[in-house]
Amino acid sequence: MARNETRPVVTLRSTVGTGWSYVTRKSRRNDPDRLVLRKFDPVAGRHVPFREER
Repeated sequence: MARNETRPVVTLRSTVGTGWSYVTRKSRRNDPDRLVLRKFDPVAGRHVPFREER
């Protein structure tokens, strides 16, 4: 995958404080603010919000 400034690679960190993270890409045009997705945290054992880290 070619990396460019339009779709950067971002790290999503769990908001529960378990230290679990996901790595994904996002579109800066559609989501200029920090991304927040509800994903599964295996340490917590449930779905929690994951927030974009910079």
